[in-house]
Amino acid sequence: MKVAWFSTGVSSFIACYLTTDIEKIMYCHIEDQHPDSMRFLSDCEKVLDKKINIISSPYRNVENVIQQFRFINSPYGAKCTEILKRRVRKEWERQQNEPITYVWGYDVSEKHRAERIEESMPEFKHEFPLIENGLSKSDCHGLLCKLGVKRPKMYDLGYPNNNCIGCIKGGMWYWNKIRKDFPEVFKRRAKQEREIGHSCINGVYLDELDPDRGKESEEILQDCSIMCLLLD
Repeated sequence: MKVAWFSTGVSSFIACYLTTDIEKIMYCHIEDQHPDSMRFLSDCEKVLDKKINIISSPYRNVENVIQQFRFINSPYGAKCTEILKRRVRKEWERQQNEPITYVWGYDVSEKHRAERIEESMPEFKHEFPLIENGLSKSDCHGLLCKLGVKRPKMYDLGYPNNNCIGCIKGGMWYWNKIRKDFPEVFKRRAKQEREIGHSCINGVYLDELDPDRGKESEEILQDCSIMCLLLD
């Protein structure tokens, strides 16, 4: 069975589009996604002429995970990724009774991530259509435009990926942008930091973050895919 994990990101969609023999497309939904992500998912279904299967964790969102586990992130990964994505994928895998080939949306700059997936998950076969076709993230956005699909709103707002609003892996520039674009998300996360005594950004709490700190060019925020925890 050939399965693609869709992240509501442009690259994951193009990977699906280029792979004609996919049998299932899976998406782990988190309530923190921008609402426009579901519009994008629906548009992608129409182009692919395939249903995208939506699964989710009973914890539903990042705030619930932080409250339940009293943990935000560490050098070894984020708890929200483990609970809301990796655990959901593992549970889905346990319910399958046939060999799986996974299709991943890593682009030509992410060959190292593809190699780590193959090393870490040898029980599955893996395909990387973007790498095989030499496609960059920019190429994927260009193909999306040619297909007539409007990209998710978060890209148009200037974010590099369509991750959750207020991704806890973001740096100073990212959180200062969230402060401007989604002030209520910023306030809720800042309050949670104080409640559990741990910050998203190493060394500084959000409510102490200088609004002028951080440079976009110095921050790398990976697309938070289903394999994000494994690859941290």
